[in-house]
Formats: sequence, structure tokens, C-alpha cells
Amino acid sequence: MNLILSLCIIILLTIFNFYGLYTNKFYFFKFDNYIFPLLAMVHLVFLYAMWSKIKEEELADTQMRNLEYSLYIIFFVYVFKVFDSITILWSYTEFENHVNPGTFVPIGSFILALYLVLLVLTLLTFKQRREIVGDYSFETINENLGSRQE
Repeated sequence: MNLILSLCIIILLTIFNFYGLYTNKFYFFKFDNYIFPLLAMVHLVFLYAMWSKIKEEELADTQMRNLEYSLYIIFFVYVFKVFDSITILWSYTEFENHVNPGTFVPIGSFILALYLVLLVLTLLTFKQRREIVGDYSFETINENLGSRQE
């Protein structure tokens, strides 16, 4: 359930990443809007690796370990996006003289909630990886590499 919910939230956040809260428009030609979807692809690959390992009842391997270490860094990008969303929502009162769209607060709050849920689900995914797939035992990884090379 965690994997499916994470997938849905990442898809929603990728769509909303192109949305401008101040203008109520989508911006597809800004380079900055493509950073989150590219980083989210690593998260999606990790979710697929988790699903595959759980389904096949396999142990963690080196590639999965490297993906998880990359996801640790991406987790901090998610934390940054939470603080960025909070900053944008707090800026609503600074622009009282300007016309803000009526969707500013509801969609901004929804995006913030999605980021917060994604943070929790990412931490839960790390925990489930340890419980279900297992720890990254270097002895086991080396034994699996040796048996594959033979």
C-alpha cells in the first residue's frame, strides 16, 4: 500500500510542480520545473526495486543500496520543497494589494500536505526495506555476486 500511495503522490506532485500558485497557470518551459520530476524518477526506480524484491522474495543488492543512498539525498530535496511551500503560503499576506487567485490557499495547502505525506511515506519505505527486504549485509551481497559470476 505504501508503494502505491507513494507512486500516486509522486505523480500528483510532478503535475503540480508545473503549476504556478501566484498565476494559476501551468509553466512547461521553465527549466526549474523539471528538477523535481527528474529526481522523482530515482524515487520511482527505488519503489520498483522494492516491489520487485518483495515480490521475488530476494535480498537487497548493491544497486538497491545505491538507489537508497541516492534517495537519502533526494529526501532532503523533499524537505526543501516543504519549506519552500510553507514560504510561498506565508507570502500570501505580503501581496494583499495584488490580485491572488482564489485557488492560492487551497491548492497551496494541498501541495504542502502532499509533500508532508511524501516525507512520511519515504521514511516508511526505508523502514519497510529493512524489515521486509533486509539489511545491506555486505557478506551476503558478496556471496550473491560470487554465485552470479560462476
